[in-house]
Amino acid sequence: MAAKTCSDQEFIELFRSSGAAATARKLGVGVRSVQARRRRIEDRTRQDITAPVFAPAVEHKAQVNIRVPDGVVLVGSDAHYWPGKETVMMRAFRTFLGTMQPKVVILNGDVFDGAAISRWPSVGFLERKPEVHEELEACREWLDTLVEASGDARLFWTLGNHDLRFETFFAAHALQMKGVKGVHLKDHFPAWTPAWSLMINQDVWVKHDFKGGKHATYLNSQASGKSTVTGHLHSANVRPITDLNGTRYGVDTGMLADPYDEQFIHYTRANVVDWRSAFAVLTFRNGRLMQPELVLKWSDDAVEFRGEVVRVT
Repeated sequence: MAAKTCSDQEFIELFRSSGAAATARKLGVGVRSVQARRRRIEDRTRQDITAPVFAPAVEHKAQVNIRVPDGVVLVGSDAHYWPGKETVMMRAFRTFLGTMQPKVVILNGDVFDGAAISRWPSVGFLERKPEVHEELEACREWLDTLVEASGDARLFWTLGNHDLRFETFFAAHALQMKGVKGVHLKDHFPAWTPAWSLMINQDVWVKHDFKGGKHATYLNSQASGKSTVTGHLHSANVRPITDLNGTRYGVDTGMLADPYDEQFIHYTRANVVDWRSAFAVLTFRNGRLMQPELVLKWSDDAVEFRGEVVRVT
């Protein structure tokens, strides 16, 4: 049987929904060919392409719908938080919680890195990755400072692919632990409401990732028909789309981590990356999203916002 052709995006979707063996059958190729192509795409795009875990579903809401008639929503993504690695953007995020008094705070995925349970190999024999319990404790300590600074804001955590490493590890290796407290991230961070996505005013969709590539912000908003806020690609940009329905926005919130932090060396191999440290400020008036704004890293002790350099401690 002749092998079927498909684009990289079609291959990714097929692999993620069906696994390696089923993908090989559907494409008419061998499993080793499928795995080799998966690795090539992962190396090129720097994303994990994982097979589905045929196990009980992870217990998170598919989508949470909220209303924000007037006020500010802060969205930060991709902290990949390691013990002792609080960056200027993480400090700034906490500072802006106090000064802007947002109605809603969203951590848009990959707060937890999961280096010790990653399938990516270590760079060298002496590489020291934090253990899972060390990461959880570090994340808990940092998030506690955000909770304290957030006042009465509602707190949400839209889960990312690195966050999923924690729960899929249990699903893949310890199904007998089902129902035991502690096998879900939400067990460790009760102040934050977990979900796969968040919809604000039925008009702004917040999700860790959707489309890929350098035009992702445009493609996200085009495909969803909504203003769409994502992380994952770490690029930090705002892309408006205007048509007969008005103007909507594609937003990449960048990363709360620093692009060249130790967490990323093992899969970027210390290459140059087109990433920026940032987070997003969403302002709503009469239920309508105004032009989204980005807070961007200026230096190791300052950020830039609205034409000003803001020092943070």
